[in-house]
Amino acid sequence: MKALANALKRAKESGRIHQAYLFAGVRGTGKTSTARILARALNCAEGPTATPCGVCDPCRAAEQPDSSLDIVEIDAASRASVADARALREQVQTRPAFCRYRVYIIDEVHMLSTEAFNALLKVIEEPPPHAIFVLATTELQDVPDTIKSRVQIFPFRLIPVGLIEGRLKHVCEQEGVEAEGGSLRLVAEAGQGSMRDALTILDRVIAAGDGKVLEESVREQLGIVSAHLVQGVMSALAIGDTAALVEACRELNEQGADWATFWRELVLAFRDRLEQEARAARGPQDLLRWARMLQLLLSRERDLRDSSLPRVVVELALITAAQLPHLAPLDALVSGAAARPPSGPPAGPPPVPSRAPQAAPAPEGPRRSTPAPPPAQAPARTQVPPAANAPTPPQLRLACSEALRGVPGLRVLGTAPQMATDLRWEAPVLRFRFPANVRQTLHDLEREKANPHVLAALAAVLPGLKELDVRFEDGPAQAESDRPEDRLRREPAFQELLRLSGGELLEIRREG
Repeated sequence: MKALANALKRAKESGRIHQAYLFAGVRGTGKTSTARILARALNCAEGPTATPCGVCDPCRAAEQPDSSLDIVEIDAASRASVADARALREQVQTRPAFCRYRVYIIDEVHMLSTEAFNALLKVIEEPPPHAIFVLATTELQDVPDTIKSRVQIFPFRLIPVGLIEGRLKHVCEQEGVEAEGGSLRLVAEAGQGSMRDALTILDRVIAAGDGKVLEESVREQLGIVSAHLVQGVMSALAIGDTAALVEACRELNEQGADWATFWRELVLAFRDRLEQEARAARGPQDLLRWARMLQLLLSRERDLRDSSLPRVVVELALITAAQLPHLAPLDALVSGAAARPPSGPPAGPPPVPSRAPQAAPAPEGPRRSTPAPPPAQAPARTQVPPAANAPTPPQLRLACSEALRGVPGLRVLGTAPQMATDLRWEAPVLRFRFPANVRQTLHDLEREKANPHVLAALAAVLPGLKELDVRFEDGPAQAESDRPEDRLRREPAFQELLRLSGGELLEIRREG
């Protein structure tokens, strides 16, 4: 760390150094190892220095801290009582045996009791000049503020995969271990930012591979499915091939693959594909299709972890995601109700089919034989009448939300239809009614209601639309007997959440 190196340089010049440090970060990121390196740098015969020689007696002693009297390592998880802290407070008065400083490394310091922290606080406030304290923790939030205010805090973050892979390669070269191409990358990714975890996995893989690191052995040890199978599943999802998906799940089950690991590989592959589509400047429909499939996969991750039948969860999620490319567009569902000729007896207007805003269109039954219309009068896109063929309120809300989210620079307007207490299509006017307390949140819709891009987007699903009527209620809040979704839409905190996240309210369920 550059900050530590500069501190050592200043200590060399001034003869003074800070005596308490706190290393915080996730496991396996080098906190304890860095503490030992710091002890060597402080006690080197040429130090304090950021580049210890490594050959003097203090440097060699730092390589084996258990045998050095001047490097004291304490595991706070097993020595967390106030009596242990008081014993340490007495011990620090003893001068170093051989070195310039006596370094106390307290690992997992967050495990100390409140009384032990209070006892430790005094010695950190007024340490003897020969004592250096290095505290290490994976739970920085559990360390009292009184301690954090008296130490220099150094965060240890997850190590990039490339750095871990380079270190694994160096270790293999030093140990004379042959590594197959791509195998170390898999081990580095399995470490998830922890160098120690990656080295532990490498040791296990070397043992399983008879002294070699083979990609097949790595996949077998870690439960990673082949990249070819992951790509096959992704391709089947893209074209909606449910038979191939079921077959892939059967193959995974026969291989004894870890379902959670497979799911993670599939999500990462989808994320990479989505990035490729975005960089290639694909159209919004293509990007939205990939994004929705990825969102569906992510939403099933918790179900997969909690379920005792992971295969069923995976198959259900994959088959559901496979149908997304074949769903009918929203404008076809909303406007197609009027344009589609009726089936069955001609008497009376046809009922509006109750269908989801994105559901595969149902096949139509046999029609009565009717005279064919003249070729010049081919069915055209007509405006939705305000009577029997009008979309249902849920369809209208979802269709308008989808249309408004496609307006460049004004995607936030997509939440407006879901926040409206009343939304009516009275051709050629679309009428919005909102409670008074959301006016600040929806000022964009009020300002942009005459925007030609907004009108064009809504006209795509409501043919004939000419005008938006946006009004806000001035009266008192509605009664508590209103629908739960209406009361929730009027909640300012929920409105702000919808605005910031670009989300929408689809359904409210009562639990219990």
